[in-house]
Amino acid sequence: MQLPRRFGAALVVAAAATLAGCAGAEEPAVERVATAFEDPTGDPEARCDLLAPAVRAAFESEESARCSEAIQDLATEVGRVESVAIWGGEAQVRLDGDTVFLTRTGDGWRITAALCTPRHEAPYDCEVEGP
Repeated sequence: MQLPRRFGAALVVAAAATLAGCAGAEEPAVERVATAFEDPTGDPEARCDLLAPAVRAAFESEESARCSEAIQDLATEVGRVESVAIWGGEAQVRLDGDTVFLTRTGDGWRITAALCTPRHEAPYDCEVEGP
């Protein structure tokens, strides 16, 4: 059985609206994780817990120190959130001095890259990122 064309189009529009609504509902959580990680006055271990496991391991390896010690040396600051973009299980938060990338895990949203600056056509250059 073939559905009428306008019914099929209505289903596509409804699905897109539902997905957009889901992404909008996730924005506060994504924003909260990004700004908590960026806050240099926050508990260092709590900030480290916001990193995706592979990113945390890479960060500790690169810094040759425990995450909670190394994270205190990062030049982060809580900036004003300029935009939040969510697509599927990935997200990007643009702050007025940084860009943070996140992924949705079983434990909630986690940082996959931070202290990122754009490089025109090339990928972002990030101080904190995974393998």
